[in-house]
Amino acid sequence: MVCGGVPTEEVLMKKLLSLFLIGLILCSVLVGCSDKTMVDPDNPVTLTMWHVYGSQTSSPMNDLIEEFNRTSGKENGVFVKVGLVTNSDDIDLALTAGLNDEPGAYELPDLFVAYPRITEEFADGALLDFGAYFSEEELSAYRSDFLSEGYFDEQLLMLPIAKSSELIFVNKTIFDRFSADTGITTDCFHHVEDLMSACNAYYDWSQGQTMFQINDFYHYFLTNMAGLGSEFVTDGRINVGSDAFEKAFIPIAEAGIYGGLCVGDGYASDRWKTGEIISSSGSTAGILYMRDYVTYADNTTEDIETLVLPYPCLEESKPTVIQRGGGLFAVKNEDERKNQAAAIFAKWLTEQEHNLAFVTKAGYLPVTTQAFQGLFANISSVENEKYRMLYSAVNEQYANDYQFCSLPLFDGALDAQKNFEKLIKSTLSNAHEEYIRRIQNGENKDTVMKDLTASALASVQEALN
Repeated sequence: MVCGGVPTEEVLMKKLLSLFLIGLILCSVLVGCSDKTMVDPDNPVTLTMWHVYGSQTSSPMNDLIEEFNRTSGKENGVFVKVGLVTNSDDIDLALTAGLNDEPGAYELPDLFVAYPRITEEFADGALLDFGAYFSEEELSAYRSDFLSEGYFDEQLLMLPIAKSSELIFVNKTIFDRFSADTGITTDCFHHVEDLMSACNAYYDWSQGQTMFQINDFYHYFLTNMAGLGSEFVTDGRINVGSDAFEKAFIPIAEAGIYGGLCVGDGYASDRWKTGEIISSSGSTAGILYMRDYVTYADNTTEDIETLVLPYPCLEESKPTVIQRGGGLFAVKNEDERKNQAAAIFAKWLTEQEHNLAFVTKAGYLPVTTQAFQGLFANISSVENEKYRMLYSAVNEQYANDYQFCSLPLFDGALDAQKNFEKLIKSTLSNAHEEYIRRIQNGENKDTVMKDLTASALASVQEALN
């Protein structure tokens, strides 16, 4: 009760209690705000990164990271440190070793570049959802076909930073000599059957050298079976019993067994350097490793001219090529500043100016619609002649209505791909050795080839059934 406008003791106590509660609420709000950590140039965050673009000493990605650290990184308090530059297989192995705490394993990086298959190695919630740090407007700038590969259960775990396709690379200098003597032209690269036949003619012409290397047999079967209207992987298993698999297998088996197709381990770029092969199929980014000269076994060198052509297909199939290239992943961190820093770097990396500067030095495709269209509308602006040829070949694939496909994702996809590569190479390599032995013993070439091709197919089918 109030008398003469003077509050009673009870009323005063209620008011004091209300003020106290309000104070508590305000304090909790203020404390909550102070706990919402943000990147700060006065308290910078360092992110470690593993990637696949080049080498430790020569890498367009390293150059771009240095620029970021000098500019936007410095302004925002984010510093990116490259810890490892290697191939995707080695990054997969290093990540798996780190996740399993294997002896001698590297500490996991904050950022890494890998293929989508690596997600099966990480526990739920272990990778950063980039979608939580990008607005809808920011995400709409990316090509939808590139962005879609990065979603897993509606979380954007892999952000596209550079994509690639596959092409044919030819040492034109040596091929021209072969062509002059045999009459076989670069038209042989249009269809797989003609290409494999040319490989065997080259084997005879060169007295036992391989002409062509397929960097990824897994990709070869995926694309050619898709071109025939068939699925390479069904319910997590490679569809080796289909007619399409056999149609894709026979031409490469015949060339591998005869000797014109390389079925050894290692990358085509290594054999390219020494002239052990004069052509290969592989990622557009492979051009970064294709030198403009060859060093022969006697240590002499020769300057060469490179030719870049669209990916071949089987005669009966629709031209099909893989859309490939890893993406950027971030390990989710308890320190929210690191998560924010990862997003800041990712956004800067894929801005048109920076993304174009990177991809056109590494043979990749830009990931935003505007940058992609800008590049192919003005290929002549690419300074390096070899890279202009590369983008012209990619553009030809788009213009000729190639269909593009991505690697299938399923449990155990990483191991399945590795085991398939080993199986195809070992099967054909063993068959080649047997072919040489039997021919030297006087058996009929055609009969031996037919026998070994059939047994090689049966061996692969039995191993994968």
